[in-house]
Amino acid sequence: MEKPLWKPSKSRLEESNLYNFYNFLASKDGLDFNNNYEELWNWSIKESFNFWPKLIDFLDIKTGGAYQLNINFKDKIYDQSFFPNLEINYAENILLSLNDEPIIFRNELGIRQVLSKTEIQEKVGKLSNYLKSIGIKKNDRIVAVAANTPNTIISFLAVNSIGAIWSSCSPDFGVDAILDRFSQIEPVAIMFTNSYHYGGKFIDISEKNIEVMRRLESIKHKFLMNYPEMNVTTNNFDIDLETIFTNKDLNKEILFEKTYFNDPMYILYSSGTTGKPKCIIHNTGGPLIQHMKEQQLHCDLKKNDKIFYFTTCGWMMWNWLITALSSNASILLYDGSPFFPQKDSLFKIAEEEKLDIFGVSAKYIDALRNFQISIKDNFCLESLKCILSTGSPLSSDCFKYVYESIKEDVHLASISGGTDIVSCFVAGNPNLPVYSGEIQVKCLGVDADIFDEHGNTTKDKGELVCKSSIPSMPIGFWNDPNKKKYITSYFSTFENIWSQGDFAQYTINSGIVIYGRSDATLNPGGIRIGTAEIYRVVESFEEINESVVVGQIWNDDVRIILFVTLNSNFKLDQSLISRIENKIKEATSIRHVPSKIISVTDIPRTRSGKISELSVRDTINNIKIKNLEALANPECLSQYQNIEELKK
Repeated sequence: MEKPLWKPSKSRLEESNLYNFYNFLASKDGLDFNNNYEELWNWSIKESFNFWPKLIDFLDIKTGGAYQLNINFKDKIYDQSFFPNLEINYAENILLSLNDEPIIFRNELGIRQVLSKTEIQEKVGKLSNYLKSIGIKKNDRIVAVAANTPNTIISFLAVNSIGAIWSSCSPDFGVDAILDRFSQIEPVAIMFTNSYHYGGKFIDISEKNIEVMRRLESIKHKFLMNYPEMNVTTNNFDIDLETIFTNKDLNKEILFEKTYFNDPMYILYSSGTTGKPKCIIHNTGGPLIQHMKEQQLHCDLKKNDKIFYFTTCGWMMWNWLITALSSNASILLYDGSPFFPQKDSLFKIAEEEKLDIFGVSAKYIDALRNFQISIKDNFCLESLKCILSTGSPLSSDCFKYVYESIKEDVHLASISGGTDIVSCFVAGNPNLPVYSGEIQVKCLGVDADIFDEHGNTTKDKGELVCKSSIPSMPIGFWNDPNKKKYITSYFSTFENIWSQGDFAQYTINSGIVIYGRSDATLNPGGIRIGTAEIYRVVESFEEINESVVVGQIWNDDVRIILFVTLNSNFKLDQSLISRIENKIKEATSIRHVPSKIISVTDIPRTRSGKISELSVRDTINNIKIKNLEALANPECLSQYQNIEELKK
């Protein structure tokens, strides 16, 4: 059997939160699992009605009112609900659990801010009371075009404390990409920054914000969230947050709205391959219990630890990171490029802030490996106990790089989940060995499995699924009566089984390897992108007849490839390529821009006339096509084989 890259010391194991959880269950209920994770996991699945209530008790989650910690079991997974009568307010669990210095902010310009518990609570109190004073109420939607700053978190907590629904995008999104998301949910208020920095560049987005607000007809209130120490003078807002925070007449006491476990909390977006992005509604209690479980038991986050995840406000890891505050930990926010001013700037911050948990994308670790940077020779990372990686598969070479060039004694936890459940299916275990290229375990309470095409558990590569309900599965999609789109998205592959859309495989070490997407969703650099947003831009060009966009496996990642068929009398020259690239970037984001744009004469279709993205994807990646007989024109796939441009 392969030797592990790392395993915990006896003292570290016995000091872990997971070890304490074993003892908690033994002392409270006589449940002795003898520190055996597999036995604990099996119990968490078979007796989920016992596991989740005991977890709430162990995590000391604040609840209110008379309640029963029951699960509403139904025949269909998507109809089940957890703790329907449980009063719980997410912001209350955060704000009453803060340590003395909960939020540290750093950016690529060297700006550093530390916010105290008192400052955060007072600002949230004033903003929440102001929101109520202008008539914003429970279930109203508040959206944000926001940088990853303390004011963004304060705004979210204020919105959440009054029971309103939050939704955010990062400031690099184009106008159409923002509107595709926000216009569906009809927000009553918008919060925004007019500028940000990235890669050493100052970026003014005030005109973009004006256009967004002009076209969002439901907006009644406009709030400016000034970027720290960087203002753009405009009049495109009703009031700025600093005016609210410094208003001595505003009550700073927080009166938390009564909300229940399954009330809506925020809306995230998952891009599909057709139509606008899906508006995924997440409940109040599910993300809280899931995140606390993952952070405390799977990452060993403890009181006063400092945790960081490189993320924007448009990625679910931002939501995940905020929850760490409920564990009495401090979170580090970073805004800017991870490679500016130096390629290893994030580790300089990790050293200076004495971080305990450091989270990034797999692509970031791979980039450091390609730069051949020896982090351990340049920085002292004595306090660092866990490195987290997600977004895309972490290769064996990257596992080895971490232990050879970053730190030998560190728990490297590759984790995998999704915006869809705003948490993880599979993750790390601080009490078990780490093997190269492998995710260590299925998460507690999550009945993950790998199915073949017939719906049976397989040891071969198959579809990552979840066989039972978990608290953070979505309430549903916005404007989706009877959950039709929701059911189609996750439950159409296997009857009453959640399909995540990832290829996975078990290992001989009882670990899991994720290989990438099994559907047509693109995943470059760990950022999920729906093809529909690209198609809409491309189809606006008179030169282009049709297009198909797919992901090509490239350098342990995925790059976007766009194939186009042209109308008569047009050719694909560099001028047209540049115009396509620029328009995609302006309408969506730089992440949507294809790495290659290639001309073809035909695009494969199913017999019902639908473009077959998967057959093109599999062809360029040299993967055998399973249902060739379903294509009306399979002969055209010969054009997609052995393309020289795709070899460089």
